[in-house]
Formats: sequence, structure tokens, C-alpha cells
Amino acid sequence: MVAVVAPLSAAARPEIPAPSPAALPGLTASTLDRTYAANTANAAEAAGMAAAHGDTHRAEADREMAAPARHLLTFDGRGPGMVTEVFGDLVRADHVAVLVPGSDTSLDTYDRFRATAAALQRQLTGTAPHGTRTAVVAWLGYRTPDTISTTVLTTDRADEAAPQLRAFIRRLQGVVGRPTTVSLVCHSYGTVVCARAASHLDIDDLALVGSPGTGADTAAALHTPARIWAARGKDDWVGEVPHVRTDLFGATVGFGTDPVSPAFGAHVFAAGEGGHSDYFSPGSVSLTNLARIVLGDTAEVTRA
Repeated sequence: MVAVVAPLSAAARPEIPAPSPAALPGLTASTLDRTYAANTANAAEAAGMAAAHGDTHRAEADREMAAPARHLLTFDGRGPGMVTEVFGDLVRADHVAVLVPGSDTSLDTYDRFRATAAALQRQLTGTAPHGTRTAVVAWLGYRTPDTISTTVLTTDRADEAAPQLRAFIRRLQGVVGRPTTVSLVCHSYGTVVCARAASHLDIDDLALVGSPGTGADTAAALHTPARIWAARGKDDWVGEVPHVRTDLFGATVGFGTDPVSPAFGAHVFAAGEGGHSDYFSPGSVSLTNLARIVLGDTAEVTRA
């Protein structure tokens, strides 16, 4: 049996006006500063348009995006919005982590996703060996499903997002090059996105936290040479979700094998007592282990 959550009925929110995304040069180390500047200007323009429209919440969110200290690789203020933000020195980084969020993440709720990226970068900076440089990229590059919806029960949004993630990782590799390691850290529905993209990603590690399943029966079915990791906090409600996949009214719902089960075959690491939103909490077991994975200190990762 699979529980289906019906979407809440509500009036559709009027579309928030915003400019088209900035015309950007090809992404390379030499064009990075121009890319940041163009996206900052675009976010500032979006803030003005949202304010004129009377949406003070979005206008404030866009203004924060346009702050001089922010480093935006992409920005699109239209609709729910999308953004990719860099923490750290991307060009000189020895290790890069790309974070992919789950449901209910948009420009209006971006601050909580940004906080996870900032927390991981602080952990990396605080624990990396002397002289080792790191960067974290918060990739909100797809339209995430609502938690209270039927969409969150299918791979549809993940299937739409996977080509965008593949394209982004290819562009990222053009900036960082080798021997920089790239790890993909995916949370909740974001683990479904990462799984759908995995076979075409040039990455070193793939970490799945708070996953409802990936749509694949086993880690081997992801067809990636990357090391695959999985963890779930003791108080994460996702552990109570049936890990099945079935046809219902002509649609396939559910995501199959639990990634932390022996049957899936991932490297399962400890995530402590935390809940679904606690994987990046400062001082947590999960954040400590995620930093070790990103830094390549795999022997130090504590196992569940």
C-alpha cells in the first residue's frame, strides 16, 4: 500500500515579474567574476520588479541575492525561482561539494538551503588539513515539488531536473578541472534527482541523506563509478515511508529500495539522532561525516 497525499487547495499565487536570466559568457575560471557580476545585477533588477509588483517578501529575497558578497553562478527570479551560489574559492578549491535540495525549496525559502551550504563550508574549512582549499555550491537548479502534493511521490520532477544537473556538473568541471574532487551531496527528494543524473556525472562521491529512495533497486543500478554513500538520522520521518514502487492510476509512485538498507548496497554512514532537517546542523555526526566524505577522508567516516 502507498499513501497518496493530496495537494492542498489554494488560490494560485500570481506570477512574480522578473527579468530573463542574464546573458552569460561560457563558464570558465577566467569568466567567473563576470558571471558573478551579471547575476548580481540581474538579482538587483528582479528585486526592483518584485517591489513594484508589491511582493515585499520576494523583493527582500532578491535584494539579499544581489549583495556584493554573494557569488551567484546562476540566477532566475521568475516564478518559484532558481539560483546557484558558491561558498569559497571555486577556482582554487581542491575539493568541491555540490548540494542538491529537496521539496519546498524556492527563492522564497532559499535561506534554509543556503544555511546548509554555509554550514558544510564552515565544517570543511575548520577540518581540512592546512593548505587544503574547499568550496561548496548550493544548486537550486530545478523546480522542486511541494511536500504536500502528489508530485513528490513520482520521479517526474527528478527526470526533468537530471539533464540540468548533468549540464551544470560538466560546466563546473570546466572551472575546477582535475585533480579537484567533486562530491554530490543530496537531500530528501534531491536524492532522486541525483540518482536520475548519476550515470552521466563525472564525480567522486555521491552522498544521499534523508532519502525516500532513488527509483533504483540497488546502488549498482545507478551506473556510476562514484562511491555511493547513504545515511538517515534516527528521528527522520522518512524512515517511516514505505520504500516501494508501484503503479497507481497509470502513474508509478514511490522510489523503491531504501538506500540505507543492505539490499541497496551503499556505504552507510552514521547520522546521529537528528531528524529530516538536521543533517547539516553544526556539531552533528552527519555534518562531520559529510565533510570527511567531501575531503576524501573515507577511512575516518563513522559507520551506522
